[in-house]
Amino acid sequence: MIDLRSDTVTKPTEAMRKAAYKAEVGDDVYGEDPTINRLEERAAEMLGKEAALFVTSGTQGNQIAILTHCNPGDEIILEQNAHLFLYEGAAMSALAGVQPRTLPGVRGAMDPSDVAAAIRSEDIHFPETGLICLENTHNKAGGAVLPIENMKTITQIAREHHIPVHLDGARLFNASAATGISVDKYAALTDSVQFCLSKGLGAPVGSIIAGSEDFIKKARKWRKRLGGGLRQAGIIAAPGLVALEEMTERLTEDQENAELLASGISHITGLEIENKVETNIVLVNTEKAGYTAEQFLEALKDEGVLAVPFGPHTVRFVTHYPISGKDIDNVLTKIQQLVNR
Repeated sequence: MIDLRSDTVTKPTEAMRKAAYKAEVGDDVYGEDPTINRLEERAAEMLGKEAALFVTSGTQGNQIAILTHCNPGDEIILEQNAHLFLYEGAAMSALAGVQPRTLPGVRGAMDPSDVAAAIRSEDIHFPETGLICLENTHNKAGGAVLPIENMKTITQIAREHHIPVHLDGARLFNASAATGISVDKYAALTDSVQFCLSKGLGAPVGSIIAGSEDFIKKARKWRKRLGGGLRQAGIIAAPGLVALEEMTERLTEDQENAELLASGISHITGLEIENKVETNIVLVNTEKAGYTAEQFLEALKDEGVLAVPFGPHTVRFVTHYPISGKDIDNVLTKIQQLVNR
Protein backbone atom coordinates (compact mmCIF):
# COMPACT_ATOMS: atom_id res chain seq x y z
CA MET A 1 0.00 0.00 0.00
CA ILE A 2 1.39 3.39 -1.04
CA ASP A 3 0.08 5.87 1.50
CA LEU A 4 -0.24 9.43 0.20
CA ARG A 5 -2.96 10.56 2.61
CA SER A 6 -0.67 12.90 4.54
CA ASP A 7 2.92 13.48 5.58
CA THR A 8 1.68 12.70 9.10
CA VAL A 9 1.94 9.00 8.19
CA THR A 10 5.72 9.31 7.76
CA LYS A 11 7.47 6.59 9.77
CA PRO A 12 10.44 7.49 11.98
CA THR A 13 13.87 6.69 10.59
CA GLU A 14 16.18 4.10 12.10
CA ALA A 15 18.29 6.93 13.51
CA MET A 16 15.20 8.33 15.26
CA ARG A 17 14.33 4.96 16.78
CA LYS A 18 17.86 4.55 18.11
CA ALA A 19 17.91 8.09 19.44
CA ALA A 20 14.66 7.48 21.32
CA TYR A 21 16.09 4.28 22.85
CA LYS A 22 19.29 5.98 23.98
CA ALA A 23 17.76 9.33 25.02
CA GLU A 24 18.89 10.86 28.28
CA VAL A 25 15.75 11.77 30.20
CA GLY A 26 14.46 13.63 33.23
CA ASP A 27 11.22 15.21 34.41
CA ASP A 28 10.32 17.91 31.91
CA VAL A 29 7.70 19.52 34.16
CA TYR A 30 10.62 20.34 36.45
CA GLY A 31 12.62 21.43 33.42
CA GLU A 32 15.03 18.56 33.99
CA ASP A 33 14.81 16.57 30.77
CA PRO A 34 18.12 17.28 28.99
CA THR A 35 16.93 15.99 25.62
CA ILE A 36 13.83 18.18 25.68
CA ASN A 37 15.98 21.13 26.66
CA ARG A 38 18.40 20.51 23.78
CA LEU A 39 15.50 20.21 21.32
CA GLU A 40 13.94 23.47 22.49
CA GLU A 41 17.27 25.29 22.40
CA ARG A 42 18.06 24.00 18.91
CA ALA A 43 14.61 24.90 17.59
CA ALA A 44 14.81 28.41 19.04
CA GLU A 45 18.24 28.86 17.46
CA MET A 46 17.03 27.73 14.03
CA LEU A 47 14.02 30.06 14.19
CA GLY A 48 15.98 33.01 15.57
CA LYS A 49 13.72 33.23 18.61
CA GLU A 50 14.66 33.67 22.27
CA ALA A 51 12.99 30.48 23.45
CA ALA A 52 10.95 27.48 22.32
CA LEU A 53 8.59 24.92 23.84
CA PHE A 54 7.91 21.31 22.89
CA VAL A 55 4.18 20.57 22.58
CA THR A 56 2.33 17.40 21.72
CA SER A 57 0.83 18.54 18.41
CA GLY A 58 0.44 21.42 16.00
CA THR A 59 -3.10 22.03 17.17
CA GLN A 60 -1.98 22.20 20.80
CA GLY A 61 0.79 24.59 19.80
CA ASN A 62 -1.56 26.88 17.90
CA GLN A 63 -4.08 26.92 20.73
CA ILE A 64 -1.44 27.61 23.36
CA ALA A 65 -0.29 30.55 21.26
CA ILE A 66 -3.83 31.93 21.11
CA LEU A 67 -4.33 31.44 24.84
CA THR A 68 -1.03 33.20 25.54
CA HIS A 69 -1.59 36.16 23.23
CA CYS A 70 -5.31 36.79 23.74
CA ASN A 71 -7.92 37.59 26.36
CA PRO A 72 -11.46 36.17 26.38
CA GLY A 73 -13.66 38.27 24.11
CA ASP A 74 -10.86 39.12 21.69
CA GLU A 75 -11.14 38.59 17.95
CA ILE A 76 -8.57 36.87 15.72
CA ILE A 77 -8.04 37.76 12.07
CA LEU A 78 -7.16 34.82 9.82
CA GLU A 79 -7.69 33.51 6.30
CA GLN A 80 -11.05 31.80 5.73
CA ASN A 81 -9.56 28.39 4.93
CA ALA A 82 -6.89 28.42 7.62
CA HIS A 83 -6.22 25.21 9.51
CA LEU A 84 -6.88 27.10 12.74
CA PHE A 85 -10.40 27.83 11.53
CA LEU A 86 -11.34 24.64 9.68
CA TYR A 87 -9.57 21.81 11.44
CA GLU A 88 -9.06 22.54 15.13
CA GLY A 89 -12.53 21.87 16.49
CA ALA A 90 -13.39 25.52 17.21
CA ALA A 91 -10.82 25.30 20.01
CA MET A 92 -10.11 29.03 19.93
CA SER A 93 -13.70 29.65 20.97
CA ALA A 94 -14.06 26.64 23.26
CA LEU A 95 -10.80 27.18 25.14
CA ALA A 96 -9.71 30.81 24.74
CA GLY A 97 -13.15 32.42 24.42
CA VAL A 98 -12.14 34.31 21.29
CA GLN A 99 -13.94 34.61 17.99
CA PRO A 100 -12.46 34.25 14.51
CA ARG A 101 -12.82 36.91 11.86
CA THR A 102 -12.07 35.22 8.57
CA LEU A 103 -10.97 36.99 5.40
CA PRO A 104 -10.80 35.65 1.84
CA GLY A 105 -7.37 34.80 0.51
CA VAL A 106 -5.67 34.03 -2.77
CA ARG A 107 -3.84 30.73 -2.37
CA GLY A 108 -3.95 31.28 1.37
CA ALA A 109 -2.67 34.85 1.32
CA MET A 110 -4.91 37.59 2.71
CA ASP A 111 -4.92 40.99 1.06
CA PRO A 112 -3.10 43.36 3.47
CA SER A 113 -5.69 46.07 2.83
CA ASP A 114 -8.42 43.63 3.94
CA VAL A 115 -6.44 42.90 7.08
CA ALA A 116 -6.02 46.58 7.86
CA ALA A 117 -9.74 47.20 7.32
CA ALA A 118 -10.66 44.28 9.59
CA ILE A 119 -8.75 45.59 12.61
CA ARG A 120 -11.32 46.79 15.11
CA SER A 121 -11.54 50.43 16.09
CA GLU A 122 -12.23 51.58 19.63
CA ASP A 123 -15.95 51.06 20.10
CA ILE A 124 -17.91 49.61 22.99
CA HIS A 125 -19.81 47.39 20.54
CA PHE A 126 -16.71 45.71 19.10
CA PRO A 127 -14.30 43.06 20.33
CA GLU A 128 -10.64 43.95 20.37
CA THR A 129 -8.41 42.52 17.67
CA GLY A 130 -6.12 40.36 19.77
CA LEU A 131 -4.12 38.46 17.15
CA ILE A 132 -3.46 38.03 13.43
CA CYS A 133 -2.73 34.47 12.31
CA LEU A 134 -0.91 33.41 9.14
CA GLU A 135 -0.37 29.91 7.73
CA ASN A 136 2.72 28.88 5.76
CA THR A 137 2.58 26.58 3.89
CA HIS A 138 -1.18 26.76 3.48
CA ASN A 139 -2.75 23.31 3.67
CA LYS A 140 -6.16 23.99 2.13
CA ALA A 141 -4.56 25.97 -0.68
CA GLY A 142 -2.65 22.87 -1.68
CA GLY A 143 0.60 23.49 0.17
CA ALA A 144 0.92 27.02 -1.20
CA VAL A 145 3.84 29.07 0.07
CA LEU A 146 2.78 32.36 1.62
CA PRO A 147 4.81 35.06 -0.18
CA ILE A 148 7.25 36.65 2.22
CA GLU A 149 6.39 40.14 0.94
CA ASN A 150 2.76 39.50 1.85
CA MET A 151 3.88 38.46 5.33
CA LYS A 152 6.07 41.55 5.68
CA THR A 153 3.23 43.90 4.78
CA ILE A 154 0.73 42.27 7.12
CA THR A 155 3.26 42.21 9.95
CA GLN A 156 3.99 45.91 9.44
CA ILE A 157 0.26 46.66 9.69
CA ALA A 158 0.00 44.53 12.81
CA ARG A 159 2.92 46.27 14.50
CA GLU A 160 1.52 49.69 13.69
CA HIS A 161 -1.59 48.65 15.64
CA HIS A 162 0.36 46.79 18.38
CA ILE A 163 -1.25 43.48 17.47
CA PRO A 164 0.81 40.27 17.73
CA VAL A 165 1.21 37.92 14.77
CA HIS A 166 1.22 34.13 15.08
CA LEU A 167 2.46 31.86 12.30
CA ASP A 168 0.97 28.40 11.92
CA GLY A 169 4.07 27.04 10.26
CA ALA A 170 3.17 23.37 10.54
CA ARG A 171 5.01 22.87 7.23
CA LEU A 172 7.30 25.91 7.48
CA PHE A 173 10.36 23.86 6.57
CA ASN A 174 8.59 22.83 3.36
CA ALA A 175 8.16 26.51 2.53
CA SER A 176 11.84 27.08 3.18
CA ALA A 177 12.82 24.12 0.99
CA ALA A 178 10.68 25.48 -1.85
CA THR A 179 11.89 29.09 -1.72
CA GLY A 180 15.37 28.92 -0.27
CA ILE A 181 14.31 31.46 2.36
CA SER A 182 15.54 30.31 5.77
CA VAL A 183 12.98 29.58 8.46
CA ASP A 184 14.40 32.28 10.73
CA LYS A 185 13.59 34.93 8.11
CA TYR A 186 9.97 33.80 8.07
CA ALA A 187 9.87 33.60 11.87
CA ALA A 188 11.32 37.09 12.23
CA LEU A 189 8.07 38.45 10.82
CA THR A 190 6.03 36.94 13.65
CA ASP A 191 5.74 37.17 17.41
CA SER A 192 5.22 33.42 17.73
CA VAL A 193 5.53 30.45 15.40
CA GLN A 194 4.50 26.81 15.49
CA PHE A 195 5.97 24.04 13.36
CA CYS A 196 5.42 20.29 13.29
CA LEU A 197 8.15 17.75 13.84
CA SER A 198 5.70 14.98 12.97
CA LYS A 199 4.93 15.79 9.32
CA GLY A 200 7.57 15.96 6.59
CA LEU A 201 10.37 16.06 9.16
CA GLY A 202 9.40 12.52 10.10
CA ALA A 203 9.44 12.51 13.89
CA PRO A 204 6.70 10.32 15.42
CA VAL A 205 5.32 12.94 17.82
CA GLY A 206 5.33 16.62 18.56
CA SER A 207 5.56 20.23 17.51
CA ILE A 208 7.46 23.32 18.59
CA ILE A 209 6.24 26.79 19.44
CA ALA A 210 8.73 29.62 19.71
CA GLY A 211 8.79 33.28 20.63
CA SER A 212 10.18 35.61 23.25
CA GLU A 213 11.27 34.32 26.65
CA ASP A 214 8.27 36.01 28.24
CA PHE A 215 5.89 34.45 25.69
CA ILE A 216 7.29 30.95 26.25
CA LYS A 217 7.14 31.36 30.03
CA LYS A 218 3.41 32.08 29.79
CA ALA A 219 2.93 29.40 27.13
CA ARG A 220 4.52 26.80 29.41
CA LYS A 221 1.83 27.41 32.01
CA TRP A 222 -0.90 27.10 29.37
CA ARG A 223 0.66 23.85 28.20
CA LYS A 224 0.41 22.54 31.77
CA ARG A 225 -3.22 23.65 32.03
CA LEU A 226 -4.00 21.72 28.84
CA GLY A 227 -2.42 18.55 30.18
CA GLY A 228 0.70 18.92 28.07
CA GLY A 229 3.19 18.79 30.92
CA LEU A 230 5.05 15.58 30.13
CA ARG A 231 7.57 13.75 32.29
CA GLN A 232 10.47 11.76 30.76
CA ALA A 233 9.66 13.27 27.39
CA GLY A 234 13.18 13.01 26.04
CA ILE A 235 12.20 9.67 24.51
CA ILE A 236 9.92 11.52 22.09
CA ALA A 237 12.09 14.62 21.84
CA ALA A 238 15.16 12.71 20.65
CA PRO A 239 13.59 11.87 17.26
CA GLY A 240 12.73 15.56 16.95
CA LEU A 241 16.39 16.46 17.29
CA VAL A 242 17.24 13.96 14.57
CA ALA A 243 14.50 15.51 12.43
CA LEU A 244 16.02 18.97 12.72
CA GLU A 245 19.54 17.76 12.04
CA GLU A 246 18.92 15.21 9.28
CA MET A 247 15.50 15.67 7.67
CA THR A 248 15.14 19.32 6.67
CA GLU A 249 17.35 19.17 3.57
CA ARG A 250 15.59 16.14 2.09
CA LEU A 251 12.22 17.95 1.90
CA THR A 252 13.17 18.97 -1.64
CA GLU A 253 12.78 15.29 -2.57
CA ASP A 254 9.14 15.42 -1.51
CA GLN A 255 8.65 18.52 -3.63
CA GLU A 256 10.23 16.83 -6.66
CA ASN A 257 8.00 13.78 -6.19
CA ALA A 258 4.92 16.00 -5.90
CA GLU A 259 5.86 17.75 -9.15
CA LEU A 260 6.41 14.35 -10.79
CA LEU A 261 2.99 13.18 -9.59
CA ALA A 262 1.25 16.36 -10.75
CA SER A 263 2.94 16.28 -14.15
CA GLY A 264 1.90 12.67 -14.71
CA ILE A 265 -1.70 13.22 -13.61
CA SER A 266 -2.00 16.30 -15.82
CA HIS A 267 -1.56 14.01 -18.83
CA ILE A 268 -4.35 11.64 -17.76
CA THR A 269 -7.61 12.48 -19.55
CA GLY A 270 -10.41 13.39 -17.15
CA LEU A 271 -8.20 14.47 -14.26
CA GLU A 272 -7.18 18.04 -13.54
CA ILE A 273 -4.60 19.50 -11.16
CA GLU A 274 -6.32 22.17 -9.06
CA ASN A 275 -3.34 23.77 -7.35
CA LYS A 276 -0.01 25.25 -8.31
CA VAL A 277 2.25 22.58 -6.85
CA GLU A 278 4.93 24.36 -4.83
CA THR A 279 5.63 21.92 -2.03
CA ASN A 280 4.45 18.39 -1.24
CA ILE A 281 0.68 18.58 -1.79
CA VAL A 282 -1.19 17.81 -5.02
CA LEU A 283 -4.93 18.47 -5.42
CA VAL A 284 -6.68 16.53 -8.18
CA ASN A 285 -10.18 17.09 -9.56
CA THR A 286 -11.89 13.85 -10.60
CA GLU A 287 -15.23 15.16 -11.91
CA LYS A 288 -14.51 14.88 -15.64
CA ALA A 289 -13.34 11.31 -15.12
CA GLY A 290 -16.83 10.48 -13.83
CA TYR A 291 -15.88 10.01 -10.20
CA THR A 292 -16.72 11.72 -6.97
CA ALA A 293 -13.74 12.04 -4.66
CA GLU A 294 -15.04 9.23 -2.46
CA GLN A 295 -15.63 6.90 -5.43
CA PHE A 296 -12.19 7.62 -6.82
CA LEU A 297 -10.52 7.01 -3.47
CA GLU A 298 -12.35 3.73 -2.90
CA ALA A 299 -11.33 2.45 -6.32
CA LEU A 300 -7.77 3.69 -5.83
CA LYS A 301 -7.55 1.94 -2.48
CA ASP A 302 -8.36 -1.33 -4.25
CA GLU A 303 -5.31 -0.62 -6.42
CA GLY A 304 -3.10 -0.19 -3.35
CA VAL A 305 -2.95 3.61 -3.10
CA LEU A 306 -4.31 5.80 -0.30
CA ALA A 307 -5.23 9.50 -0.49
CA VAL A 308 -7.91 11.70 1.13
CA PRO A 309 -10.95 13.69 -0.02
CA PHE A 310 -10.56 17.47 -0.09
CA GLY A 311 -13.91 18.37 -1.62
CA PRO A 312 -16.79 16.69 -3.50
CA HIS A 313 -14.55 16.03 -6.51
CA THR A 314 -11.14 16.90 -5.08
CA VAL A 315 -8.56 14.39 -3.90
CA ARG A 316 -5.41 15.33 -1.98
CA PHE A 317 -2.10 13.50 -2.38
CA VAL A 318 0.82 14.31 -0.07
CA THR A 319 4.37 13.17 -0.75
CA HIS A 320 6.69 12.38 2.16
CA TYR A 321 9.51 10.16 3.39
CA PRO A 322 10.16 7.44 2.27
CA ILE A 323 7.98 7.76 -0.87
CA SER A 324 10.29 7.47 -3.89
CA GLY A 325 10.15 8.40 -7.54
CA LYS A 326 9.56 4.72 -8.31
CA ASP A 327 6.53 4.79 -5.98
CA ILE A 328 5.18 7.81 -7.85
CA ASP A 329 5.59 6.01 -11.18
CA ASN A 330 3.67 3.09 -9.71
CA VAL A 331 0.89 5.39 -8.48
CA LEU A 332 0.59 7.02 -11.91
CA THR A 333 0.25 3.63 -13.56
CA LYS A 334 -2.51 2.64 -11.15
CA ILE A 335 -4.36 5.93 -11.64
CA GLN A 336 -4.17 5.59 -15.42
CA GLN A 337 -5.55 2.04 -15.23
CA LEU A 338 -8.33 3.23 -12.96
CA VAL A 339 -9.38 6.05 -15.29
CA ASN A 340 -9.16 3.73 -18.30
CA ARG A 341 -11.70 1.43 -16.68
